[in-house]
Amino acid sequence: MNIDIPEGKDAIAYVWGEMVPGIGIAAANFSMSVYAHTTLGLREFEAARLRIAQINGCAFCLDWRTERDGETVEDTFADAVTQWRTADVFDVRTRLAAEYAERYSLDHHGLDEEFWTRMSAAYSQLEIVELSMSIGSWLAFGRLNHVLGLDTVCALPSHAVTDQSR
Repeated sequence: MNIDIPEGKDAIAYVWGEMVPGIGIAAANFSMSVYAHTTLGLREFEAARLRIAQINGCAFCLDWRTERDGETVEDTFADAVTQWRTADVFDVRTRLAAEYAERYSLDHHGLDEEFWTRMSAAYSQLEIVELSMSIGSWLAFGRLNHVLGLDTVCALPSHAVTDQSR
């Protein structure tokens, strides 16, 4: 952990909400809006999100699975995202979402005309902007959490350790 968190405080809530409320709360609202207002399909959304998580190395983001109406991607999906070029479980849009996430984060200057032709054939302008904003959110906030060490102290509710003897 690279930030001192007062005893008894939740690290994420403290850093994102209390330390810099004018910025952190706005950032948290943007981050939550990506999930609450997306029009993208679950598989393409998760392919882009997981590819950014893999690149960022954010432990929390790697562990997270977006759920919609009780549905999540299959357990092997994250491994397939790592191999997005050759994975045979992706349709064109899902593969492009993973590719876009990777190129956006590692070589945004290399997004050439050939890429945009493929992207525009599979996604509407609205969807491209939405995916771009989502990727930007995940890239920035996943890196922020990782750099500050917040990703190692946050636990998903499904992984919270409880002591039944207390």
